[in-house]
Amino acid sequence: MENLVEDYLIKAGLVKGTDYFKEMYISDIQRRWNLDLSSISNTGKTEKRFDFVVKKGNTVYGIETNFYASSGSKLNETARSYKNIALEAKDIKNFAFVWFTDGIGWKSAKHNLEETFDVLDNLYCITDLENGVVNELFK
Repeated sequence: MENLVEDYLIKAGLVKGTDYFKEMYISDIQRRWNLDLSSISNTGKTEKRFDFVVKKGNTVYGIETNFYASSGSKLNETARSYKNIALEAKDIKNFAFVWFTDGIGWKSAKHNLEETFDVLDNLYCITDLENGVVNELFK
């Protein structure tokens, strides 16, 4: 899923190392763009790493990607974790959390996914990528 999302970032004209970055830690984001992400990092006690970070305009986007081909407890835990990040990120100025996920595994965990969808404005699937969401999101 990371490779697929990166392909769409590139197709949207984003440049690695300039507009988007792979596997970036919260501490690096804070230093680079002077953002306070302490609510996401449990006041610096945890070091979250985003799959991608996009800087567009005044906004820094922390992006997670995953694909689940089967069901299991990992999906439920991921949805809960990302729901928490979404809630914590809402009050951070110039920061947005984005999640690209897909896969048949979500059929058995759709309620957990729906809970996250209710609080996360930027939750997308492969069809969204194919329909140009990256171009819209990172204008």
